[in-house]
Amino acid sequence: MRIAILDLNDGKPNQGMRCITQLVQQFLDKPEYQGAYQIFEVRQENQVPDIQDFDIFISSGGPGSPYPAGLPWENKFDQFLDALYIHNQTQDNKKYAFLICHSFQLACYHWQLGNVSPRRSTSFGIMPVHKTVEGAIEPFFHGLSNPFFAVDSRDFQVIEPNDERLEQMGAKIVALEKFRPHVALERAVMAIRFSDEIFGTQFHPEADAPGMRYHFSLPEKKVAIIQKFGAEKYNQILNHLNDEDKITLTESVIIPTFLEMAAEGIHEQHLVSSF
Repeated sequence: MRIAILDLNDGKPNQGMRCITQLVQQFLDKPEYQGAYQIFEVRQENQVPDIQDFDIFISSGGPGSPYPAGLPWENKFDQFLDALYIHNQTQDNKKYAFLICHSFQLACYHWQLGNVSPRRSTSFGIMPVHKTVEGAIEPFFHGLSNPFFAVDSRDFQVIEPNDERLEQMGAKIVALEKFRPHVALERAVMAIRFSDEIFGTQFHPEADAPGMRYHFSLPEKKVAIIQKFGAEKYNQILNHLNDEDKITLTESVIIPTFLEMAAEGIHEQHLVSSF
């Protein structure tokens, strides 16, 4: 299997890429699978994979606004999304993709699936994510409670879903952000199954406890978080990292299940084509 990892971090230090490559390598290390992965620097180097050269794609989160700024990589990424979707609608050899956070926002904006807008304040921490009716039967969420917990770090959100566009694409909203009864605002969309082969999350399913613990232990990060969110929030995040039923569980379920099911789909395609 050929796996492309799209790095949208724009060269900024992050734990996400380490977590993604670690999950992919753990998958490829299993004796029943063979393959390799390649990393593409989307924003720094204007690199976007040719969908014909790969079977599976994972596109990372990243900093900044999802609104177009006229940069060359933006158009190439939009073309990549469209090529991927159209290929799966018209070809038998399906391609599988997982879009995380910034990539998820870019896809929702490009495909006009909702209102991608700035939040009033940053959402940051280990947050509950609620399954929708469709999410209750979503295979990637099997084994997770409702709500389950995930790392959330964003200044933007997808609200006011465009039901007509969702129906045209055959897309389903499978998760929403936490209940906020004291806030008279619409809950943001946290995950969408764009198609049978393409899935995306606003949260970070790749995040692991060791990486988060290291990130928050950096003096400059600790000071910045406490200044912005308070010591209570900081300590709450650290305490949640010790809970096996929170991000440790989420990390062990969602992307590994995506990779397993993609591999199963690819294997079935090979059997049919060789018959």
